[in-house]
Amino acid sequence: MGAKGKKKIWVMMEYLILAVILLFLLFPLYWVLMTSFKTNMEAYRFPPTMVPEAPTGNSYISLFTEDNFFFIYYKNNFIVSGVTAAVTLVLAIMSGYALSRFKIRWNRWIVAAFLSAQMFPIVSRMISLYDLLGKIHLINTRAGLILALTAAMLPFTITLMASFFDGIPRELEEAAIVDGAGRMQTLFQIVMPLVKSGMVAVGIYAFLMTWDDYLHAVTLIQNDSLRTLSAGVALRYLGELSYDWSKVNTISVVGILPIMFLFFFFQKYMVKGLVAGAVKG
Repeated sequence: MGAKGKKKIWVMMEYLILAVILLFLLFPLYWVLMTSFKTNMEAYRFPPTMVPEAPTGNSYISLFTEDNFFFIYYKNNFIVSGVTAAVTLVLAIMSGYALSRFKIRWNRWIVAAFLSAQMFPIVSRMISLYDLLGKIHLINTRAGLILALTAAMLPFTITLMASFFDGIPRELEEAAIVDGAGRMQTLFQIVMPLVKSGMVAVGIYAFLMTWDDYLHAVTLIQNDSLRTLSAGVALRYLGELSYDWSKVNTISVVGILPIMFLFFFFQKYMVKGLVAGAVKG
């Protein structure tokens, strides 16, 4: 067998491996979508049916006409995710710029502290976090949840933004300062337009991580009207003895739509930003 034949075999094997990985990743989404159109009896059937035998949209109709709490959770998720992403982005820009431009003897220790913070599981700090927020009366409030989530996002996002600022030549800022621009004016008018991809990546990352958060929400929020989507669904729609799998999967389909649209519209900027930040760092 010649070199061309071996190359074709390797290419075919690569495509086969990619197809298996793609199937592995997409099958859960397919299963959720198909189950949302099944009756609950068919959802419990064993062996399961790959395609609904009698497709029905009753779960969607019931969700949009009867389950008012679902939309409360949905609204709370948008509020908490949006505010957390905005606050995280602002703080990451300011802190990342300071970490990149103001070199002090403690810079390496600060970066090491940020990186080490990512090594510990979230559950390890929940007790102290609950105690701290309880002392300042922020348990069971959106503000407390937003503060906790923002604190969880900042170590990675600050490091990422600092890597973007490191890739911007200092000569541009020095020229602006010579022309009479101040430090903040230089940041907002000269530097920030050059790191738009990084800002988009940080904003989307913070939004996605907050949207999927469960542990913070279920620990810090006990009021049902303030719960976010993941905690609300787990505590209201998943019973101890039996589940309405059709409705649970319907909720999953509706809940994932904003994230899918967000990723499809901004995936180019997010991937570009994360890759560029990693290379520059």
